[in-house]
Amino acid sequence: MYKIAVIPGDGTGPEVVREALKVADVATQKAGIKCDYTFFDFGGDRYLKTGEALPDTAVDVMRQFDAMFLGAIGHPDVAPGVLEKGILLRLRFELDQYVNVRPVKLYPGVECPLKDKGPEHIDFVVIRENTEGLYGGMGGFQYKGTPQEVSTQIHCTTRFGAERAIRFAFDLARKRKDMNQLHLVGKTNVLTFVHDTWWRAFNEVGESDYPDIKREYAHVDATCMWFVKNPEWFDVIVVENMFGDIITDLGAMIQGGMGIAAGGNINPNGVSMFEPIGGSAPKYTGQNVINPLAAICAVQMMFDQLGEAQAAELIESAVVKALTCGKVKSLSVGKMGLSTTEVGDLVAGYVADA
Repeated sequence: MYKIAVIPGDGTGPEVVREALKVADVATQKAGIKCDYTFFDFGGDRYLKTGEALPDTAVDVMRQFDAMFLGAIGHPDVAPGVLEKGILLRLRFELDQYVNVRPVKLYPGVECPLKDKGPEHIDFVVIRENTEGLYGGMGGFQYKGTPQEVSTQIHCTTRFGAERAIRFAFDLARKRKDMNQLHLVGKTNVLTFVHDTWWRAFNEVGESDYPDIKREYAHVDATCMWFVKNPEWFDVIVVENMFGDIITDLGAMIQGGMGIAAGGNINPNGVSMFEPIGGSAPKYTGQNVINPLAAICAVQMMFDQLGEAQAAELIESAVVKALTCGKVKSLSVGKMGLSTTEVGDLVAGYVADA
């Protein structure tokens, strides 16, 4: 019995969560396991009513679960940053979810915006350090609101933080056994302090403990170019927080769009949180037109992280069948050819028939 904390969140989050859990229920039944879901109302509506993004007890409560599943955070009536910092970043930081895992995989049946690129060319994973860098919250204002206003946002990297993300990435490169290759992405020619720490940690750890893994390096701007021109060059990538945030959105586009992109915020020794990448899409709320496949893929990642390989494989196989059966016309909102509910039913049906 796995205890799962579910945060449907804002906008279309509850709709995609509903379909993902529908698929999860069938997969767990087939795999002979059970999940107990506890729902939490964290999000914009709750914030507007109570004035707090998370109650003081929330983080300690989350530690009692085996995993967390998030729909989306973002409300049009709440100022940008309030919910993101108050819910997402707080949970990541205080639960020490120090790695963000973002598979970039083009599935059969999904249209790729890159010319002459298919599933055989796009199958890599970005490992993003998730608790340091510019997102750590160091900095502030001086003379705010005056012509002399000064604002600072400090990029803080620790050797400890960089090295544990790097080790996680090396372990994954060894586990995947595709190319046995790990790329470090940074900007060592300009950001010479923080990325020197990353560079030395990357090479020292690789030389001492992972001599079987080929090490490569690319500047972040070059990485964006190669994602478009030669995505087949990549296997596993490790990158600091802000650059990782940027390149994973580009990765989502080359794998077919936000409708298929899922991610995990991982604490290997604690509770991890899984989510679709696309956001809350509030203007589509309640229309039953949003694509739930990213949320379904996030549940697949959750089972994989929990060590339930059979349930994860059942879901991924069912997603591929749904994408190649001809019924899903597009991954774009309103163009799928099926409703949100019908896509969930389709995938759940393939899981049941496996």
